[in-house]
Amino acid sequence: MTTAERTHAAPAEERERLRRAWRILSVVSLASVLTALGGSALNVALPEVVRQTHAGADAASWILIAFQLTTTVLTVVFGRLADMFGRRAMYLTGLATYTLASLLAGLAPDAWIIVALRVLQAAGTAMLLTNSAAIVTDAFPRARLGEGMGVYTASFSIAQLVGPTVGGFFTEHLGWRWVFWYNVPIGLICLAWGAFVLPRGRSSSGERGLDLTGNVLVLAGLGGLLLALSEVTRLGWGHPLVAGGVAAFLLALPLFVWREGRARHPVVDLRLFRDPPFALGTAASFLNSVARVSVVFLVALFFQAVRGEDPVPAALKVLPLSIAAMAASVTSGFLQRRLSPRTVTVIGTSLTAAGLAGLLCTISATVPYAAMAAFLVLIGVGSGLFLPSNTTVLLDGIPSNRLGIVNAMRLMLQNTGGVVGTAMVLSVITVPLPAALHDVVFAGTLSQAAPTAIPDLVTGYRWALGCMTAVAVLNVLTCLARHGTRRAVT
Repeated sequence: MTTAERTHAAPAEERERLRRAWRILSVVSLASVLTALGGSALNVALPEVVRQTHAGADAASWILIAFQLTTTVLTVVFGRLADMFGRRAMYLTGLATYTLASLLAGLAPDAWIIVALRVLQAAGTAMLLTNSAAIVTDAFPRARLGEGMGVYTASFSIAQLVGPTVGGFFTEHLGWRWVFWYNVPIGLICLAWGAFVLPRGRSSSGERGLDLTGNVLVLAGLGGLLLALSEVTRLGWGHPLVAGGVAAFLLALPLFVWREGRARHPVVDLRLFRDPPFALGTAASFLNSVARVSVVFLVALFFQAVRGEDPVPAALKVLPLSIAAMAASVTSGFLQRRLSPRTVTVIGTSLTAAGLAGLLCTISATVPYAAMAAFLVLIGVGSGLFLPSNTTVLLDGIPSNRLGIVNAMRLMLQNTGGVVGTAMVLSVITVPLPAALHDVVFAGTLSQAAPTAIPDLVTGYRWALGCMTAVAVLNVLTCLARHGTRRAVT
């Protein structure tokens, strides 16, 4: 082949690789919308599920908690397995598992069977989440990775926008079982398209093996911590379930670190944390989740508990955040053509901190909605810029056979941050109120039941937003500290 022919062939190969990458991204984004949509739709349908299955309060809460806990604790396990046996097989298995669990959940006769099937759904979701960003990273050329990651991240915002409407429509017109069943045809389409599009990549050529002891310690320690944080608001720190979960975490953590330093096939290679971009990037993922995840819940609850609005109008008032996040996620990839991903993460987390600080300074029983909406947009833009760019920084340059575990660590800390942030906010906002009014606050009826207590709840909101703003500022400093570091993982 002549030099001219090689020059002509190179752009053609690049174009074909890019077309293939966008096809792969279509599978990953559709699957991400599918799983995220299921959770947001179920949030709306949950009261009807509880009524129709005659579920108690424990079963009702576990329908949501079980999914979150299972997804978080299994990400690291599946990240290791994906690096060993290949991402394609695990991704398709995850799609099949999620789809089957959705079909069975729609047939469930009682709430506790739904809880068990939500665990199965979560296992399938963990297989997908662990591999999604790694598959996108492998598929896209470096110069276009930011665009792919931005579209992938935007798919979760789409689910947040559409989910409540889907959940409400199916619950009202077809019954709660269709909140699970609608996943089945979409899941089958995604499975068929994925089998056709996803590349048959080779599994790791290194040694294969699983650290069973390390896996058990992850499940016991992280599961105990997340369980305690999820239930502390409802049960209190002195409850045996909460205290036992914290004790399990405190016992398992040093044992896990000791074990992983000696294991032949560690669940988590602790040497990863010697790499400054990885250590600071995962810390940024955690801090960002702690700071922002509870904003949607807080604002929706504010309009119910303080302003006396119904749940649907209150939820609609949070939509500016999701719309802004979706638009910023898509835009972030194009922005990364002009600025480095590290710079975009600093901009994003700075906007989030500014939005939270704005809410902190203006929150009151009479604050105009326009002011709150402006700060929600600021938080949404910040989150939309931060998430894809931070993921790009973390995964870019990581060898293909380690992408799974690195992405899994990112997801685990991100999800854990969400649980920590939610537990923190739920505990703080009710501190100024008498214990007898806590349930009324979370039911959204404080303005009717005890209107004189509204100023105290607003004070609690200020404390919670102060904590969230402080965490967001710490995240800005973390991202700035990463700016001058170099990658050490090979």
